[in-house]
Formats: sequence, C-alpha cells, structure tokens
Amino acid sequence: MYLGITPSITNWSPAGDEFSLILENNPLVDFVELPDNHSSLIYSNLLCGVLRGALEMVQMAVDVRFLLDTLKGDGVTEIRMKFIRRIEDNLPVGEE
Repeated sequence: MYLGITPSITNWSPAGDEFSLILENNPLVDFVELPDNHSSLIYSNLLCGVLRGALEMVQMAVDVRFLLDTLKGDGVTEIRMKFIRRIEDNLPVGEE
C-alpha cells in the first residue's frame, strides 16, 4: 500500500511456508537504468529489507529474496518469501 501497488500472492509451497509476491509494476524502477558493468545489481532489494524488517517487528523471521526483476528485462517483479521461525521474546529475569 505504501508504494501504491498491490502484489499478487502466488506459488505457495506444499508445506505452506513459502510464497511469491508478484509486482506487475515496481515504482522503484521507473526512472532507473542499470549500467552494463553493474547488471548484477539488485536495485530494488530495499523492498526485501522492508518486508523482512516489518515481519521481525511482529516476531516472524523470514528469508526474502528477488527471483525476477523488471529492471533486468523480466515481465514482472517476483519476490520470494519463506517463513523460518517465530521469534520468541527473551526478557531479562524479573521483567515481564
């Protein structure tokens, strides 16, 4: 919602702990061109960090990575998310 886009959620794993977010339009790449010598750069990797950080705030550890990127000529942007574990609060003794 923050970027004005709504991703599609697809490609669920059989275990139900992994899925893909498909972005038809990625506003972060509207005015960007990668130079030939930096073609391996994942420019929108910021989105992976935002998703990972937001889920850590609600006690979920996840692995987030790019699979497809429109900046590199793919038709859509695909971000793969995998649930790793639930983060347990570790409070010091005597504090609750």
